[in-house]
Amino acid sequence: MEHLSDELLIESYHKANELNLSNEFIHLIEKEIQRRSLTHEIKYSS
Repeated sequence: MEHLSDELLIESYHKANELNLSNEFIHLIEKEIQRRSLTHEIKYSS
């Protein structure tokens, strides 16, 4: 996941939620978002 751009990571997070993918996968994305200090992006983006 570290090869994804920040924007693509956020888009992937939203798409994973939209498609109801596994909680484990979504959690991995969330951990990477937190590692990059992007949590504000998932709270305020559509």
